[in-house]
Amino acid sequence: MRLSDLYYLNRHDRRILLVLLTVAAIAFATIFFVGGQEEETAAPEDSELEVSCDTDSMSASHTPNTRKNTPQYYAQPERIVERFAFDPNTADSTQLLRLGLQDWQVRNIYKYRAAGGIYRTKEDFAKLYGLTVKQYHELEPYIQISSDYLPASTLIKKEESTHRSDTLGYPVKIAEGETIDLNAGDTTVYRKVPGIGSYYARKIQDYGNKLGGYVSIDQLDEIANFPQEAKQYFALPKGQPKKLRINRLSLNELKQHPYISYSQAKAILDYRRLYGDIHSLKDLSLLPEFSEQAISRLEPYISYE
Repeated sequence: MRLSDLYYLNRHDRRILLVLLTVAAIAFATIFFVGGQEEETAAPEDSELEVSCDTDSMSASHTPNTRKNTPQYYAQPERIVERFAFDPNTADSTQLLRLGLQDWQVRNIYKYRAAGGIYRTKEDFAKLYGLTVKQYHELEPYIQISSDYLPASTLIKKEESTHRSDTLGYPVKIAEGETIDLNAGDTTVYRKVPGIGSYYARKIQDYGNKLGGYVSIDQLDEIANFPQEAKQYFALPKGQPKKLRINRLSLNELKQHPYISYSQAKAILDYRRLYGDIHSLKDLSLLPEFSEQAISRLEPYISYE
């Protein structure tokens, strides 16, 4: 029904319709106002409830409660740290935990050992990840690494040091006025001379072997930088040096002697080829290669057989 259709109703129908509309409007207004008053009356009750709740919560926060001291998470029992001797190469997890190490540190130790790692010194254990300086200083007196985990080379070094101390280590020096045989040919004997160590003892031995034996104490001066004060402790008992068969030796054999040079050895062979055997070094004195001094020092070592 459209609003323009109201003009076509008669007067009586229009009055009835107007009354119905009025009643409907009154009913709607009554419902609206009554419902609003109920909400307004209910609101104070809710607010009172909220205030009471807030008050209760505030009073609960200020009121001592036994639940306040109750932890809200699982509390682990406090670990008691102990101190005792241990080997980081063999200690088990229980022992390591008793020492105060953390679980993850113990796992790192196990991983290191499983990979073939060995703690050879106390300082090696200080490299453990997460270990503090304080912890290391507290544990250091208790670290006892078994000798089974030391390098095998230490056994060789120990044997060498023992042998060295028995043979070459700090020999007792002879007193002033005492002498030793210069032709002893033993470095241990030579090292008993004051001022003679391993170096010069070896030089004395090697040079004596090349000469065939010493015939004079002054021959020590032929060793470079030989200490002069040591010569007084040597002596030459009676004996003959090793002789050179000058008429039989080859060029290479002759020039091996410290007192015969290559040119001198060649001159000897040339003389033997031209004139036969040599009966005296004076036979060589006319050769330019042999001076009087060279003949004099070579004479004790020559054999004419």
